[in-house]
Parts: sequence; structure tokens; C-alpha cells
Amino acid sequence: FSTDLTAPDPFASSLRVTSGSFGLLKVHSRTAGRAGNAVGSLSLSRTTLDGFRQYSRADVRQLVGALDYALGAGTSLAFRASHAELPEALNPGALTPAEYAANRDSAAASNILRGANKSLLQSQYSLRLHHADKTWGDWSAVAYVVRRFLDNPLATPPAGTAAATVGTYSTLNRWVTGARLDGARSLCLCGGEDRAPRLAAGLDIQRSLDIRRNWRATAGARKALTDTLQLNQSESVSSVGPFATLTWSPTARLALSAGARWDQLRFAVADHFLVDKVDNSGTRDMTAASGHLGATWIVSGAFVPYANYSTAFETPTTTELNARPDGTGGFNPDLGPQRIRTVEGGARGAVGSRVNYTLSVFQTYADDAIIQYLETNGRAYFRNAGLTRNTGAEVGIAVRVASWLDATAAWTESRYRFVRYRVPNKAVTDTLDGRALAGVPDRFVRFGVRAKLGSTSVDADHTWSARMYGDDKNTIKVDDWGKGALNLRATWTGQTSAVRFEPFVAVNNVFNAHYVGAVTLNGALSRVLEPAPLRNYYLGMGVEWRVAQ
Repeated sequence: FSTDLTAPDPFASSLRVTSGSFGLLKVHSRTAGRAGNAVGSLSLSRTTLDGFRQYSRADVRQLVGALDYALGAGTSLAFRASHAELPEALNPGALTPAEYAANRDSAAASNILRGANKSLLQSQYSLRLHHADKTWGDWSAVAYVVRRFLDNPLATPPAGTAAATVGTYSTLNRWVTGARLDGARSLCLCGGEDRAPRLAAGLDIQRSLDIRRNWRATAGARKALTDTLQLNQSESVSSVGPFATLTWSPTARLALSAGARWDQLRFAVADHFLVDKVDNSGTRDMTAASGHLGATWIVSGAFVPYANYSTAFETPTTTELNARPDGTGGFNPDLGPQRIRTVEGGARGAVGSRVNYTLSVFQTYADDAIIQYLETNGRAYFRNAGLTRNTGAEVGIAVRVASWLDATAAWTESRYRFVRYRVPNKAVTDTLDGRALAGVPDRFVRFGVRAKLGSTSVDADHTWSARMYGDDKNTIKVDDWGKGALNLRATWTGQTSAVRFEPFVAVNNVFNAHYVGAVTLNGALSRVLEPAPLRNYYLGMGVEWRVAQ
């Protein structure tokens, strides 16, 4: 949301139109320009999609603007604004293994009957003042605001209701305001400017306010006399987080860093639905310190090893806190934050001018890990697991095979497991120690090739995932991606004096592989599988022209 702007021409525009094989149409335009000390851009897009699955239509509209203004030597002001509209996003839901095998492009019947859908309006704005000089160092101040309106018919029936068309109509009215102050400067000139100790520090402040209401709904709308208010509450989160980082290079080959952060958050809920004569208002305070240590050693250009140790503090969101299995208001008193410890080591380097690589191994422990233990009819429920351990290794390589041919590869091996996890199950307790975390494969591989011959370029991208589980008990197996997802795209670029043309055509899932693209974790009644599209095509045209010099 604070990306830099580039405008090579005083005023240039571009238009891109994309059309796909199962009801996809995307139109995207971008205009960028420069005048005096100001440079700005404006981007508009609309994407309409009628997906390959039943009940999967969507419409997305976006407007993004940016303006940078140089106030003087070393001082700049940056403004960012965006607005997004989602008039419709039908939710087909996840399938059971039996439904997936019988008809993978179908939708969950309850989602259709209960009108599971989403409509959204969201606007966000930020203003950043930045200054840099050798005397005072770098400093910046950022202020931002986010406004969000959400209407979300769910297939979740109200408590005590089991009618086929009766669900929940949920609305959210959200304000988010915040600011960030940060600065950095060298502590001395010892060892030269590049090697001197440098301190960076700052402060994050944020407050959010949600007004959440739930109604009983019929077929996704409040139209029956019995479609009455079920929940009405305001939820606020206030947070403050000072932080500091120190970096230092005692030698030309060694770089050290250390950082610390302290977070204090207060969650408050005010229950305005008192017809049930129960006031579920309350507050939750969550506070913790976190930090990191790191070192990098430049042995040579071909071998630069590094090591890091870090801790993190992650609180539940208000959406996670208010999802209570009994359907009552207020926050879940049993759901708390998770605390994470990570050790990572690796290396990067370049072998000659043709090969670049990265290598890393890591192990992460999450105490009181926040787990989605159930999803039913579009509503997810969360709890804390005792302890999880995530171990993995990642390798990435980029090779310039020839002047016209580049290749990349990325390989991830991981083992995400519960170390300690006890689950109450009526009169007994299930012990899930050693089970795999749902939704995480043990292996993920991606290969890419780009060939460029004159004005034509061809891109090939092949991705493959190992099998995984859809539930924490590891009873629902999700198959691997078979032959994998191979995507091909060809682009031709043409140029006249003032206009640049870029027609393109692409094929996704060339092998027509039947695979699951996403998993709904711990879906009720084994409803966990979200299929990916089979072979599909899209084509489009990009046009860029200079409007003024």
C-alpha cells in the first residue's frame, strides 16, 4: 500500500483485456504521469467470473490511486487510496470425497439452498511523510484509515434451526485507523558509513471497531417474518507496539542484527442484543514481547550463509474470537494467543553469472497454536492446540541457460506435526500427538521456464503438491496433484511510434489434471475438498500509449 511510483513518460496509459474459457472477463486500465515535483498513477479494473463449478459467480471492481510529491531535498509526501467493490461472490462451498468423486464441479447443496454469498465495499487511504539526510538519518510518519462494509449470507443455520433454506445473514461495519512512526540513524561513523552500527526504532498504533449483526435468513435474504435479529454487538481492538532494531557490520564480511518488539492489545465487546437477558460484554487483554537475532557471513559471492532466531506473538482475530459453538454473543473466553519460536539457517549465492541459488532449513514451535478445528456451513471455529512443530527445507535456483532462455526451480520439504494436542470427544479424549496438520503437504515443487525470441516470449510454469490431510485426525486423505498443474502462456509485443501492443494467449492445467486446489480444514461431515479447474484457456490484449509528452 506504499509502493514506489515510476512514470517513464510524462503521461502514459495502458489497457489490458483478458477473456477466459469458463466465463472469465477482466478489463484493467492504468494511467501514470508526472508533472513538476509530482508523479501519480490511477488504476481501474473489473473482473467477472462464472467459475467452472456450480454456484461460483463473482464480480470484482477495483480503483487504486497513488500520488508522490517531492516537498524538498530529501523530503517527500506519498498518498495512496483504493476502493474495492464486490457486488456478488457466490460461495459453492467444499465437497465431501463422495461428492468430489461423483461430480467435482458441483456445489454444496446447503450453500445453494441457503444463498451463501458475499458483497463487499472497502476503501482505504494512507498518507506518508518521509525525510532522509545524513545529519538526522531517515524518519517517516504514516497515518491510514480503512472502511469496510460486508453483507455475508451464510449457510450456517441459527441455533436450534434445521430447515433446508434457513441460514444466517451476517453484516459487518468496520472502521480501522492507525499510525506508524519510525526512524533510523547511524550511531557513529566507526568502520565507515556502510559498517557503522545503525539503530531503527518506531511505534505502531491501531484501533479497529466492528459493528457485527446476525439475522436469521431464508434463502440468503431477510424476507420471512421469522427472519429476526440473532446477534448485535460492537467489537473493538486497540493495540500499541513499540519496536527497535540494531544492525552492525563489525567486519566487511559479517553483518549482525538484533531486534525487539512489545505488543499490548485490548479486545472489547459490547453486547447490544439483550433480548435473551444475557449480557456477553467483556474485555480481553493480550500482551507479549518478541524479538530476533541474526547473522550473515559473506564467505564468497558463491556462498553467503546466515542464521536467525526469532519469536512472534499472534493474537486471534475478532472473527475467530466471536465464533462460539453455542451461537451466543461476546468473545470466546477459551481462545488465546499463540507464541512462536523459529530457528532458521541457510545460504545464498551466485555461481558465475548464470546461476543464483537460495537454501534454507527451519524449525518452528507454536505454543498454544490457533487451530481451525471445525468448519460447518461457512462458519469456522477455533481453539488452541498444545504445541506444534513445523520443520522444513527450501531450495530455490535460477539459471540463465542461454541468452534467450531462463529457468527457475523451487522445492519445499516440510513436516508440520502436532507435538501435543488433546481433543475432548464426549466421554473420552482423543490424543493427536504426532498427527500431521491439516492442509499442509510434505512436499511442494515448482518449475518455470521462460524463452524469449525477438518479440515473442513463452512462459511455462509447472506446480506439483504431495498429498495431505483434510482433518487433524488424519482420516481424510487429499490426493497429490498427479501429473501436476502445467500452465503455458505466449506473448507477442509490437511497437509503433506511440503505441505498444501485447496480445497473449494461455492454457492452464495443460494435462487436465484432477486435483484439489484448496482444503477447508476440518470441514464437518468430511466436507473439505475444493476442486481446481480442469484444462482452461484465456486470451487477451494489452495496449499502452503515450497521451502527452
